[in-house]
Amino acid sequence: MRFGIYIGSRAGATCADPADPLRIGPLIDDLSGGQPFVIREYVRWCGGNTALEQQIGASGDLDHLTMPDDWYVTGGRELDLVLSYLPPVADLDGWLAFIDRALDRYGHLVRYLQVTLEPNFPIPHIDGSSPGVLAALTEGLPHARTRVSEGVQVGFSLAEPAEWLGGDDDFWRSLNAIPYADFAAHVDYVGLGLYPDGFSPHDDVHGATLHALGHLRHRLAEAHFPTGLPIHIAEAGSPSGAHRTPTGQVSSLTALIDASAAAGAAQFELFALSDADSAADSPLGTFGLCTGGYLPKPAYETYRSQIKAAPHQQRSRP
Repeated sequence: MRFGIYIGSRAGATCADPADPLRIGPLIDDLSGGQPFVIREYVRWCGGNTALEQQIGASGDLDHLTMPDDWYVTGGRELDLVLSYLPPVADLDGWLAFIDRALDRYGHLVRYLQVTLEPNFPIPHIDGSSPGVLAALTEGLPHARTRVSEGVQVGFSLAEPAEWLGGDDDFWRSLNAIPYADFAAHVDYVGLGLYPDGFSPHDDVHGATLHALGHLRHRLAEAHFPTGLPIHIAEAGSPSGAHRTPTGQVSSLTALIDASAAAGAAQFELFALSDADSAADSPLGTFGLCTGGYLPKPAYETYRSQIKAAPHQQRSRP
């Protein structure tokens, strides 16, 4: 199982301080230990909604990522770039044009391209709340496939089972109706956003992780995806504050990784390197392995040790 992490300093609209590239670089080098390591970044299309762009810090997404361009393709690093769809009204043509612009800007850096963020999850600042999201996924991903370089893997991500929101049956019914050749044939992997105890207490993170992965595989089989399609844990995390503690964050992270590996996940990307706001009462503020000032928490060493203990994998790029 390959490891990675989101390196930005933002969780939705929560962001107390800007990311600090000078602090990020050494921490990532230390975490990865010279092994192949995935770096997750987000580029968001708000469809002209400038108020939302400002609220979530998206206005400069096509100008630069967190680190300089060359950093993403050196030292064994591999960029996992998320293209997020957040317009106020459905606009497929505008979205496809945005995909083209994003790939014109970052296509030479990308190793994994994720088209839409959790389209089955209808909450603010997540793509599932956006009008026309199913078309954005099912038309946007095949379109992106025609634009990426050879060797780039193209996929999408889904939220873990959202029973507390009434489930996501409508999303799956719509996806199941699309012929294999029109959508599933273009998909290299499917990602899963996984936060079993991220926003409320949970007594069995390991069991919840196994359940979420099993549920996803069952749903994918119904939607014409092949049995062996790789599953990536595209996001996973647990806060160190709110209803958790730094010690609880360690135990949750260990359970997330162990269960993901046991369930056959191909990749595990943690959210996040640093806190969005270490002083926040909300769980969104404290998902980091480090504080907002880049001081490592106990979970930092836990993740570093897990990465170091993983079997060495050949790099897919020089």
